[in-house]
Amino acid sequence: MVATNDRKRILAAANQYLSSEPITVTASRCERSAGGPHDFYSEGDYWWPDPQNPTGPYIRRDGLTNPANFNAHREAMIRFSLLVPALTAAWALTGKRKYADHAGKHLHAWFVDPATKMNPNLEYAQAIFGLNKGRGIGIIDTLHLVEVARAATLLTDAHALDSAPEIHSWFAQYLDWMRTSKNGQEERDANNNHGTCWVLQAGEFARFTNNTEVMTWCRDRFRTTLVPKQIAPDGSLPLELARTRPYSYSLFNMDVLCGVAQSLSTEADNLWSFTTSDGRGLRKMMKFMFPFIEDRKAWPFAHDVEHFEDFPVRNPALLFSGIAYDQPDYIALWKRLNPDPVIPEVIRNFPIRQPLLWLPKS
Repeated sequence: MVATNDRKRILAAANQYLSSEPITVTASRCERSAGGPHDFYSEGDYWWPDPQNPTGPYIRRDGLTNPANFNAHREAMIRFSLLVPALTAAWALTGKRKYADHAGKHLHAWFVDPATKMNPNLEYAQAIFGLNKGRGIGIIDTLHLVEVARAATLLTDAHALDSAPEIHSWFAQYLDWMRTSKNGQEERDANNNHGTCWVLQAGEFARFTNNTEVMTWCRDRFRTTLVPKQIAPDGSLPLELARTRPYSYSLFNMDVLCGVAQSLSTEADNLWSFTTSDGRGLRKMMKFMFPFIEDRKAWPFAHDVEHFEDFPVRNPALLFSGIAYDQPDYIALWKRLNPDPVIPEVIRNFPIRQPLLWLPKS
């Protein structure tokens, strides 16, 4: 069903991307970065110059993105996360090696080539001018590598990826940094969507690197921490509702939570069926969110301070949960929504764009 539904858009995108050359973190550098040319650097979204002290440390304005931030590395990574999954999906649909080879070219540039590869850490992500060189919260920036890792897994398993051992090694190193560094541990313990995104990343990177210990830990984290602390008994996501962009953040965390279940569920340990003693779980969450995806105007909470009218897009949670819970209305709504948003802020909060890669091949 997904292959038939998405075939035209996948091939159109992949054919366009065949002429795209790799752009990695080494293509641009910010003078404010404390890192080197191979270090990823970004700046805190909601931090602005202080009108009372223009040359001093930045101050926070939650939900309002500073357009003067350095975003070149983020933009390069998001571009990478659009190209590789689309090319891999086109290879999966057609078997044509040209798509796999071009995806491999981009993977090689980011993770293998000494001249262009990115260092396997995020020490300098979401820095704040005058306050710090990078923060744990910045690890959310590599959420866009989740679908890249998913694509690399499929290519590796089919022996269609040159440099697979080196790419595998890069992700193993990055996963180790996520688990052992101060920044990584701070993000792991975050309460809202940041903690969810850490688990999705760690789980998917562990799948690619065959780290069963981390995959087991992530499943336990889902049951003991993510669901009990983030999903309310009525299915809402209170920590996202408390933000200045409650609608888009609720949709975002919904997608990531369902991504964790789609990534890590097994026949023996099905995260889709997990519920707490008071009924919290993904089924309840999707039942709560569905009416507001179907009709944004029904949203009874505060509107987002930015981009409220630009959501929803084609949330993968609708497809994944529609299959898991046999809810054809979820799948029908997924089909109707926009699969290819063009607004950068929307793309940034939409990390799973090629669900074909996430479903078992029939």
